Amino acid sequence: MTSIPYIPASAPFTVEQRAWLNGYLAGLFADANTGEQDAGARPQLLKVAEPLLVMYGSQTGTAEQLTKRLAAEAEKRGFKPRVMELNAFASVDLSKEQRLIIVTSTWGDGDPPDNATAFWGHLNSEQAPRFDHLSYAVLALGDRNYANFCGAGKKIDERLDQLGAKRVHPRADCDVDYEAAAKEWMEGLWIALNNVGQDSSLPEDTNIGEASDVENKMLFDSRAGRMPALLYGRNNPLPAKLITNRKLNAPGSAKDTRHFEISLQGSALTYEAGDALGVMPANCPALVSDILEALECDGEEAVRDPQGLETSLRCALLRSYVITQPSLDFVKAVSERSGNADLKDLLAPARKAHLDAFLTGREVVDLLLRYPAARFSPAEFVGFLRKLQPRLYSISSSPKAHVGDVHLTVAVVRYESHGRERKGVCSTFLAERVYPDTPVPVFVQSSNHFRLPSDGARPIIMIGPGTGIAPFRAFLEERRVGGAQGKNWLFFGDQRRDLDFLYREELESMRAEGPLTRLDTAFSRDQAAKTYVQHRLLENAEEVWCWLEEGAHVYVCGDAKRMAKDVDAALHEVVAQAGNKTAEEAAEYVAKLKTDRRYQRDVY
Repeated sequence: MTSIPYIPASAPFTVEQRAWLNGYLAGLFADANTGEQDAGARPQLLKVAEPLLVMYGSQTGTAEQLTKRLAAEAEKRGFKPRVMELNAFASVDLSKEQRLIIVTSTWGDGDPPDNATAFWGHLNSEQAPRFDHLSYAVLALGDRNYANFCGAGKKIDERLDQLGAKRVHPRADCDVDYEAAAKEWMEGLWIALNNVGQDSSLPEDTNIGEASDVENKMLFDSRAGRMPALLYGRNNPLPAKLITNRKLNAPGSAKDTRHFEISLQGSALTYEAGDALGVMPANCPALVSDILEALECDGEEAVRDPQGLETSLRCALLRSYVITQPSLDFVKAVSERSGNADLKDLLAPARKAHLDAFLTGREVVDLLLRYPAARFSPAEFVGFLRKLQPRLYSISSSPKAHVGDVHLTVAVVRYESHGRERKGVCSTFLAERVYPDTPVPVFVQSSNHFRLPSDGARPIIMIGPGTGIAPFRAFLEERRVGGAQGKNWLFFGDQRRDLDFLYREELESMRAEGPLTRLDTAFSRDQAAKTYVQHRLLENAEEVWCWLEEGAHVYVCGDAKRMAKDVDAALHEVVAQAGNKTAEEAAEYVAKLKTDRRYQRDVY
């Protein structure tokens, strides 16, 4: 019998990581030992794997990763899952599917993500089929700070029901802190799926957890003694080192945009051009002190963090909870405990727009100071706060050009409102509060929806004003190092050319040397009439159309609320005018660009 190895206490892992690895290796060797015994002595699972279609709509990659984790667990439970994005619906015959699971995030005003728009359009078209044969369940991801929380998931769930599909498991609507809710939903899902068609013969005690991702992709370099790369993730970020913090704007600019370089040396953590880096920040100590003063606490009071572990109130406010934007539950609690009639009136459903206006520019501390009659014990107070979440930033470097490092391009947020200075949580953490010995907790968020074409000869059009330049700097570096022969066209914009031309020397050098075929800029404050990237797109409509007809891929990165919508409208107009198409034909052309992955957006 083969002996079971173990990870010694001297290994460079935490107690939790060492325990996980020991369990993992024990499981592997247990399987191996069982194989040495008589095969007839092993319990037999007679069930034939049942097909399971698992589809996702994902803008940042979170829903996609969760979908793959779900599929890995489904396979362990005796299903035969197939994973695909929702826009790939035409590649399967849905009339022959029996089980469908959908995991989708929400983008914009309750809309589906880019890789789910064609599916949503199909469901609402005159050609939409009946799905009376189909059993389905939906997991929706969203953010309660937005009015149409989980809007895409809710719409798809309701529409499938209208088309006759059978909802076998209630939809779960997950906030940004989705892990616990998603896990609970999955646990109920397997029972529901087993009741569809033939019963499952799989054991019911299989656990759902984080290990499935790691088990399927585990990377371990025993010679270097390095941590398995995928043990570093959202729930266990790498404590990295910030090695460069450089301001990109010239003196006199109204903006503060920083170039950060973070070392990943020795971690085995890797990324691809187009991915995002998650950064887990700490809150501003000055703001924490103001809140403690308003609560009349000294910060040493014992409370629980989001994982249920005991910590001090000060530490919890610094590292565990959102202390800027107040949650609706906190606003309601302040209303009830203060007895303020005006605030209570704002909480009426019909006055939501007024409540949103009132809360704009206000933080948790403002409510504590404005309504001092609302009193909270430390434990009660943190109970009304949401868990602090990592921030995702588009990576602005190619791993081929900067081995062992990752670069970010970040706009530092600072402003005043209601008589107080406000700071962006993560941007000022990186810009002001990270010192040489301060660990920066990071992880890589894969963005498979935002990738360069596999054919390096394909032309690409990149539209990225402001910090939207980030992934395109990475794309240009990647294409240059890889020797890609395709043409590269960049549209970049900001406020003033002399002050806000981010990476100007790099871009002009690339333009002169050849990797950057065309560079069109739009600096909105350099003339009376404001000019933006969408205007440059329209000015070059004929050539943009020629590039599209040559097979160009179009990429957009930046602000979702205005820029991305304006650029999308301009792209439709380019296709209609230069392509001599009707509005309907232009919409079909652009929709096909999306389904063919030739129009990709990384917007926020």
